[in-house]
Amino acid sequence: MSEGSGIDASALRVQRSSETVRERTVDSLRTAILSQFFKPRDRLVERELCELTGVSRTSVREALRQLESEGLVEMVPQRGPIVASLDVADARDIYEVREALEGLAARLFVERASDTEIEALVAAAQRCVRAVVSREVPEMLDAIDEFSGTLFEGCRNALIASMLRTLRARLYYLRATTTHRQSDEHVGKSVENLERIIRAMRSRDPVAASSACVERVRHSAEVALEMLSGQEQGASG
Repeated sequence: MSEGSGIDASALRVQRSSETVRERTVDSLRTAILSQFFKPRDRLVERELCELTGVSRTSVREALRQLESEGLVEMVPQRGPIVASLDVADARDIYEVREALEGLAARLFVERASDTEIEALVAAAQRCVRAVVSREVPEMLDAIDEFSGTLFEGCRNALIASMLRTLRARLYYLRATTTHRQSDEHVGKSVENLERIIRAMRSRDPVAASSACVERVRHSAEVALEMLSGQEQGASG
């Protein structure tokens, strides 16, 4: 586990509340993985997780099964659960699906969303711009999450939203990894894409909105694949 992840072990402690212990445990371990408190390929030892979270082994096992279904945990024979790692091929597959779905979602959003929803999406995109420029990673991730949630709700297509939710944790993981390493050129391109989306939404142009969202996803894919390729070359070298 990493000491430079931005959270400490005490943050994993699960508090009893109206939510079930299982849900709270899933949230706690998911956050620890996404923040890289646990690094890719780290072993997740049940006894240690019980000590960190303060919950039973049953709750920990249920949480690990949920995180496995999200693609954040792998079950390895003879080793048990480990933090999953995404390679170039995994990332490429994810971004190809995301590109197709978000392009369609943007077109449907323009055609079906109310004026209030349009303004909500514009506000979320503007928040993304501010966060990207300031390079505040937690704010950037929250802003992107807000933007995506508004887009998927307003497109009025439950299947698109459901399919993208299955990718949500792995997309968040990719974003959390890549946003730390964006160059000034990458930041400029991200802002340009977001401003295109804002203009298309305000003019209610479904073709332009779809094109802008597709370009935004392609740029994200370019950054992620470049970074992951470098990591794989470094590991093999």
